Amino acid sequence: MSDIYRAVVRPLVTEKSSASYGARKEYTFVARPDATKPEIANAISKLFDVRVLRVRTLVQRSKRKTLGRYVGRTPKWKKAFVQLHEDDSIEIFEG
Repeated sequence: MSDIYRAVVRPLVTEKSSASYGARKEYTFVARPDATKPEIANAISKLFDVRVLRVRTLVQRSKRKTLGRYVGRTPKWKKAFVQLHEDDSIEIFEG
């Protein structure tokens, strides 16, 4: 995956991700399931002009959903936890 805009989909702002930001200065993003840790780190550093120290990933499994008599599945997705250098920050999560 050569395009940096395809590795990271969007920031994930929830109560739990805000708590991890407050405790560990760690940002949470939704990434494509086929994106690797170096690709995610490269995309974050180029998009936000920050220095990435560490990337942890988690693959959320798909879930079974029922709507009446129809059964389907939600897509699986990847969550990326990005830890930045202590001097850097991303403004999206600050306000």
